[in-house]
Amino acid sequence: MATGEQFPSVPASEAARVEGGRSRQIALACLLMVASGFAGLAYQIVWTQQSTSWLGHESAAVLAVVAAFFGGLALGALTLGSRIDRSARPARWYAGCEIVIGVWSLTLAALLEPASSALLDLIGPQPSATWHWFIAFFGTALLLLPATVAMGATLPAMERVFATTPSRNISISALYAANTAGAVVGVIAAAFWLVPQLGLAHSALACALLNFACAAAALSLRTNGASQTTNSTTVGDVARRPSHVLYLLAATGLLGIGYEVLVVRALSQVAENTVYTFALLLAVYLIGTAIGAALYGRWLAGKPLSNNNSATLLIQTLAATCLLGTLLLAGADDIKNWLIAAFGPSVASALAGEVAIAVIAFLLPTIVMGALFSHLSTTARDGGISFGHAIGVNTLGAAIAPLLFGVVLLPMLGLKLALLLISAGYLLLAARNAWSGPVQWTMVAATVACAIWSPSLHNTHIPEGGRSVSYLEGVMASVSVIEDDSGVATLHINNRQQEGSSTTLLADARQALLPILLHPNPKRALFLGLGTGLTASSATLQPSLQVDVVELVPEVIDAARHFETSYSRSADLSRMHTMSADARRFIRTSEQRYDVIVADNFHPARSGSASLYTVEHFEAVRQRLAEEGLFCQWLPLHQLDLDTLRSIVRSFLAVYPQGSAVLATLSLDTPTLGLIAHRDNELFSPEQVRAQLASAQAYNVESFGISDDLALLGNFIAGPRSLATFAGSAPLNTDDRPIVAYRAPNITYSPISTPRERLVELLSNVAVSPKEILTGEPNSDWDRRLTAYWQARNRFIEAGRNVRPTSDVRDMLAQVGEPLLEVLQISPEFRPAYDPLVRMAAALAGTDNLAARSLLSELQRVQPDRPEAAQLLNALDSQHQ
Repeated sequence: MATGEQFPSVPASEAARVEGGRSRQIALACLLMVASGFAGLAYQIVWTQQSTSWLGHESAAVLAVVAAFFGGLALGALTLGSRIDRSARPARWYAGCEIVIGVWSLTLAALLEPASSALLDLIGPQPSATWHWFIAFFGTALLLLPATVAMGATLPAMERVFATTPSRNISISALYAANTAGAVVGVIAAAFWLVPQLGLAHSALACALLNFACAAAALSLRTNGASQTTNSTTVGDVARRPSHVLYLLAATGLLGIGYEVLVVRALSQVAENTVYTFALLLAVYLIGTAIGAALYGRWLAGKPLSNNNSATLLIQTLAATCLLGTLLLAGADDIKNWLIAAFGPSVASALAGEVAIAVIAFLLPTIVMGALFSHLSTTARDGGISFGHAIGVNTLGAAIAPLLFGVVLLPMLGLKLALLLISAGYLLLAARNAWSGPVQWTMVAATVACAIWSPSLHNTHIPEGGRSVSYLEGVMASVSVIEDDSGVATLHINNRQQEGSSTTLLADARQALLPILLHPNPKRALFLGLGTGLTASSATLQPSLQVDVVELVPEVIDAARHFETSYSRSADLSRMHTMSADARRFIRTSEQRYDVIVADNFHPARSGSASLYTVEHFEAVRQRLAEEGLFCQWLPLHQLDLDTLRSIVRSFLAVYPQGSAVLATLSLDTPTLGLIAHRDNELFSPEQVRAQLASAQAYNVESFGISDDLALLGNFIAGPRSLATFAGSAPLNTDDRPIVAYRAPNITYSPISTPRERLVELLSNVAVSPKEILTGEPNSDWDRRLTAYWQARNRFIEAGRNVRPTSDVRDMLAQVGEPLLEVLQISPEFRPAYDPLVRMAAALAGTDNLAARSLLSELQRVQPDRPEAAQLLNALDSQHQ
């Protein structure tokens, strides 16, 4: 950057020495910018994860932290920038800011627990949307303010350092590119190494040490007190109107981060939406801006072009690239799937697919964003506006974007129109100088055409012959109900997560009834998560039981109404109270105590779900249980690898050392495991179980596969000793070290085993005995029957592992006949093996009486006490006569 100031001539050797010193100064400055960017974005990842623990959903934490981050940057640049400009020692300002960042990071580690508790209390268990978002944004901003204000002054301070040294010809774009490049490395390192290996607190400590190192290194930068002067020969029309360039900086900051917020939401319907997804999307966004700044500094900075025309051209280009990115989003899912198919299923190919969809949406627009910011900042500086003031105005606009676009415009307009509004906004910025130009009108026409004819960005997969029943775009997720050609409706969140269907009443109801029937006298139950509502509504089958349900995503509550016709006919919805609230926050702030708390089988890899499997959350649940209270945490084994399961089990046992494990159903494709325990580690009473079952006959509990005490207690698969052995020394999943969030995505990206294989392996590693789970004196006959039932259950699952489903009864009988009879030899009371054989015999009766009679005779021999086989055999005899 030309400065208009001349230095006296010096001998060649001295000139070489000075030039070498300049190079070292520039290299050190760029290195410090890289380090600052690294620490800053690593902090953003850490703070986002920490905020999830009290804000709930990770998308809410992302919006709040991004807004707080940019708000603090703006405040720091605007308030400290002018002081730094007047200082003869800006390097000390930079060092001081780095020290403040490091010190506040360490302070925050101590303040986080009481501060987050205070913010939780302020929000309350059931806040209004306005109050919730107000505290989320402003509470987070205040919590991070000292560090983010100091961050906001670092880049202006370093720019000022070079305005007062012989190396002052370094451009703004070079410093910005270096800072952003460091941010890219910080995002990737934090998500893929720092947090998984060190945890959140130690990651913040590592960043604080880097801040202190930067402070020490900055003090070695030499300054001579010279001031920067403006070269008026490159100042165009824009620079002579400082208010206009500041307006452009604020507006482009608003629109640029608005585009980021909306694209991240759009891609959450295509990507797997894990902690790695957000890191990769953010990294691509930052890479583009760094490339744009570097390209501007290399080829455009200092060119004798009208700043007015250059800004207009860049803004028009940005409008075009944002429009192109919006159009390409409609095909993002196909591109990702093509890459995975081309390279084969693996973690690397899945991550590459997510990078690819980020590139098509982000890369071109962000390259132009980086160049435009560099151009406007340079123009502002040449026009007499300090860099601190310029970057402060830009980040102030950016701070407004998450609230405006993520909370207000997205649910109001939908994704497509909100994204097109970004392109329209850029065109309005360029209109002042290019309204009559053909490029401007062409872009306006293209934007209008896209609004009318371009495909939607719902990305919902509708099966052939099916239809979309409903689609709701909310602040935290999009929620859809899809119906196939047979009329089966399924619930989806962000198009990637099936939450249940209209045909899963049996399995869903058992997740409510098993824990309720194991409680001696439940009066009030709490369900964490609503889904289709089939589980929570089934709890109302229990007479006089009051059922509370908390659901994070309000749109899920609306969508669940489409499944009410699938609820049990005996369900009493007048005793079911559904609340829109975050499960963690409700548990920590509610004063109500519950006899039974049932937590849904949250997908462990999805955004924010891992925080519902932490030691801290399990302890908070225990505090909400009444005397003799019972907690059941369901786990989706079809979405969970065994190593991650070990961490969850060990975390559960850390709070409930007498915890046991049950199976919701005998499904091999969607096995659901329940961790279950009493608040005070009581065992289960056989007498109370039988009394509960007797009262449950009024609502035909047998229709849900719970015919007697054996069928209920027979669902246990592991006692506390066995679970502890299975968990071993697996790392605890805690708020500080969210092991599950970083491990669970592996099997989501690249399944290395099938759910049935994991279930069989789990059963081979755990065991249960009656004395571990039951109170009272040992009963040898009862203990023998229950143990035999468990053994039969395990053999039943193992036998079904390689069964090939078919509608041909003979083929199916050939596959399962002998194994099921073997199961009945172990436990004649095991109905899941007996009933299918009776049904197959009935199906064969019309075509192969001999085979049917042979099977029924064998069943009657194995289980003479059950009447079904004898009745059917008598019917066959009567027909023969």
